[in-house]
Amino acid sequence: MTQEDPNAGAADAPVAARPVLANWARLLVIAGAGLAVALTVNQVFNLGRTTGVMLLENAYLYWLLACLLPLTFLLFPLRVAGRWIWPVDLALAAICAAILSYFAWMAETMVIQAWEYTAPQPARYAALLMWVIVMEATRRAGGMAILIVIAVLSLYPVYAASMPGVFSGFAMSVEQTGMFHIMSQQSMLGLPIKAFASLVIGFLVFGVALQFTGAGRFFIDLSFALLGHVRGGAAKVAVFSSGLMGSMSGSVTSNILTTGTLTIPAMNRSGFPRLYAAGLEACASTGGTLMPPIMGATAFVMANFLGVPYIEIAVAAIIPSALYFFGLFIGADAYAARAGIKGLPRAELPSLAQTIRDGWYFIIVFAALIWMLVGLQREAIAPFYATVLLLVINQLFSSRDRMSLTRLTEFLFATGRLLVEIAAILAGIGLVVGALVVTGMIGGLTNALVHLAGGSTLALLMMGAVASFILGIGMTVTAAYVFLAVVLAPSLVQAGLEPLAVHMFILYWGMLSFITPPVAIGAFAAASVAGTDPMRTGLKAVQLGAIIYFVPFFFVLNPALLLIGETGEIIGVTVSALVGVAVLASALQGYVYGIGRLPGRASGQVVRALMVAGGLCFAAPGLPLWGVGHLATSALGAVLTALAVAGAWILRGRVEKLEPEA
Repeated sequence: MTQEDPNAGAADAPVAARPVLANWARLLVIAGAGLAVALTVNQVFNLGRTTGVMLLENAYLYWLLACLLPLTFLLFPLRVAGRWIWPVDLALAAICAAILSYFAWMAETMVIQAWEYTAPQPARYAALLMWVIVMEATRRAGGMAILIVIAVLSLYPVYAASMPGVFSGFAMSVEQTGMFHIMSQQSMLGLPIKAFASLVIGFLVFGVALQFTGAGRFFIDLSFALLGHVRGGAAKVAVFSSGLMGSMSGSVTSNILTTGTLTIPAMNRSGFPRLYAAGLEACASTGGTLMPPIMGATAFVMANFLGVPYIEIAVAAIIPSALYFFGLFIGADAYAARAGIKGLPRAELPSLAQTIRDGWYFIIVFAALIWMLVGLQREAIAPFYATVLLLVINQLFSSRDRMSLTRLTEFLFATGRLLVEIAAILAGIGLVVGALVVTGMIGGLTNALVHLAGGSTLALLMMGAVASFILGIGMTVTAAYVFLAVVLAPSLVQAGLEPLAVHMFILYWGMLSFITPPVAIGAFAAASVAGTDPMRTGLKAVQLGAIIYFVPFFFVLNPALLLIGETGEIIGVTVSALVGVAVLASALQGYVYGIGRLPGRASGQVVRALMVAGGLCFAAPGLPLWGVGHLATSALGAVLTALAVAGAWILRGRVEKLEPEA
């Protein structure tokens, strides 16, 4: 997995530039990560009876943070005039490690004596200092925007009593707030870090192992071998390979920089404009983080929030992610048909048989991982077994990617860097959750939001979409998700929506900032590879990935698209959604299958508008909250689409006259 928040992460967030670390600092990062992974394995596999290390949950979480959080100050050092002020960073790291180790050692006493309310005075001072250190670690890993949010909201208990109306909450002193934040299991040690410690770490390690064993190259070669020769093959390869790699790595930016360096030039060489190639790659890499079996860290945090197995989240994401990638695939095909772009010569493509021979073990590992996730439902231990299996087979059978000592060191350092970044961000996010919980503000804010929306579920959803998008700009996806899962999700659930659908809705809209200007981190990364204007690339990505802006509304209004409900209804809404996505994607490219290109003048735009409206009606799985079934919306979609096709048939033959081939 990447540095994204995880399966969202820090690498995709606005973070400080990574310096070249001294060897001793790299060794400390590797050692800290190794201890953290060993602690996790001991806890997840319940090895305490064998190792003799049996830890209470809070002790485990403190020790885990003690291994990782101090390293933030080495990975993101303080620089003045370009020089590393290492004594300050070493002092911060040492103080952080000492305080966390002290709390870990006193963990049982803390639980028995309820230190979050009645701690001795030295522990109170330590908690206040730790509060500040956590915020500084979060700033270094996640940027200034997330620090501002965390600082303001983690202090909320101090000024809650002076806030007006529904924003008023239970008052606490600064000292009491610090005690609760650091010593309770609802703030720094709350849901975000618990999800990280119980589920996320294993998948992060597996994702890094994939990168270092050549999985990216295997996915690209497999995609080229399967699809490179067909119409618009290079674009379809980008959709297929980036979707596969993104679903395994969980990061948008690293996915673009891995697969995009091959797919973007291939698309450009085969006839796709550079702007189109960059926009499509950004869309495909973004969608990969929403595709099972591994979706990014946010999905694991969601599982903890909802109290359900992770596999339920992954299964629910199957149809929405499939609709998104189907739309990208059809859009690429329609553009290729419209522009007359053929596939790549077979002589330039890798052999399918050779590709399978070179990377067969990836298929074995993925099959084993999915079997453990779905068949055995052991999501906590599955990634560890999969990682060991992958590394062993890679060493035995791969000549290209066998781990040398140098490469192994790089793998361990990359793992440590990722774990440190994610731990720092999630620890900071936990402070926000704790502040909202201890003040009792969540219930009042939920009622206020429902009242503000005037009882309109659609208005609440629009508020949620805007809030998710805005927070996704300034934070990592996980940070934005956790905040809204606490503040906004209860009001949507109270309005009668399915809890899982609500949380998925928030996740999807938080991800949209990766392809939507003005930030569009994913689109900007693709633009750097393609050599295109970043803002224009973002706008092109919005056009190509337009369906993703509607899919969250579709499944939150009818959870059948999340495989929740009767089998007949699920099949019906899925089929109509596939038809609608195909119509919408081809309309956005100005192409009608069986007829050809649409003219660019007003008559063609009318036909295109009818197709877009028809596609959306087809894709919309009804409006159950208003008593409208999917058969009614599909019937309307069929009428509008039929009118569009009739119009396109009437206009056929005028395309060359009105819109000559470029």
